[in-house]
Amino acid sequence: MTSPRIALIAHDGTKDEMLDLVESRRHALASARLVATDTTGALISDRHGLEVERVASGPLGGDLQIGAQVAAGEIDMVVFLCDPLTAHPHDPDIQALLKVCDVYRVPLATNVTAAVLCLDALAASRA
Repeated sequence: MTSPRIALIAHDGTKDEMLDLVESRRHALASARLVATDTTGALISDRHGLEVERVASGPLGGDLQIGAQVAAGEIDMVVFLCDPLTAHPHDPDIQALLKVCDVYRVPLATNVTAAVLCLDALAASRA
């Protein structure tokens, strides 16, 4: 069975939540192939020692790069911890990523509670 490929993205205001999530669900993520936007990936790799393929930062096109991987069938799940209370100049890119996940029926979690449910379901399906 191939390891799932999971994309991890966190806005600046949610990076600590992402790091806590990774720590709490390390068992599910350790066996996955991880891809993340640049800063998020560096933090996960540095803090948790996990191997993470990094694309550009979100505002520099990273959200679109991950969206292209979703469209190509290369991503099995996206965890995108959005900061809904902060304006983002690259909001069209964010919306494009959310849309492509829906179009290709790729599970998408935009908050920690949904991410926990998705990661736990993934771990249970692989047990």
